Amino acid sequence: MAKLLDKVAIVTGGGSGIGRACSLALAREGARVIVADVDAKGASETSEEIASIGGTACVKVLDVANEKNWSTLMASIEAEFEALHVLVNNAGICISRPLLEMSFESWRRQMSINLDGVFLGTKAALPLMTKSGGGSVINVSSVAGLKGIPGMSGYCATKAGVTLFTKAIALEFAGLKNNVRVNSVHPGAIETPIWLKLDNDGVMPSSDARLNSDAMAEIRAAGAAATPIGHAGAPADIAAGVVFLASDDARFITGAELVIDGGVMAG
Repeated sequence: MAKLLDKVAIVTGGGSGIGRACSLALAREGARVIVADVDAKGASETSEEIASIGGTACVKVLDVANEKNWSTLMASIEAEFEALHVLVNNAGICISRPLLEMSFESWRRQMSINLDGVFLGTKAALPLMTKSGGGSVINVSSVAGLKGIPGMSGYCATKAGVTLFTKAIALEFAGLKNNVRVNSVHPGAIETPIWLKLDNDGVMPSSDARLNSDAMAEIRAAGAAATPIGHAGAPADIAAGVVFLASDDARFITGAELVIDGGVMAG
């Protein structure tokens, strides 16, 4: 039996990578998925893929760092679906720069998407989720939210913020007795396009040379070298954890860190 039958779920950054995998996995379990992304084309492709497997999805263009965008999104979801049960705060960017080479603009851009977006999304979703009888908020952090990584201070700061925001809000919601659980997921090295964006201010490079299979092979090799288990993870590995936290199987879990990293944080 589907674990999320008729549940309504939002996935931010659902147009690619981990977000796309989460959207597909939630849909396979019966959820009606709102694929939210600033990239309308990517979100549409995810929605079409969900339709191809018999799932239900719709596309909403969303800038997670824009509070008005969130208000508009929640109003449309309440009008169209009358409920909300799952929020996956996944949208994020990573800009790899040594401290002295990182501009304040790059620092703030990461903060606005990775951390402000989680704050705005959780706050906006709470009233409808509570009205719906409760649900699950899943914040995608990173192993970079648990340990320092040279050259990624901005990213680490945002993901560490997500980690402790999650714990604080989990306790706050538990005190409200609103049946809303809040947990964080911490991916290690996962094969997604984000790695092609690291040295390009968080956006996909236009150079064909950086988009070819050789570039991905380099990323795959680097991920394997950094992972004790011997290979990088796939977006589906993270999606499986997200489905678990979204479902009633995790009904007694809140404020937790689900680390999915191939052993990186084990030692």
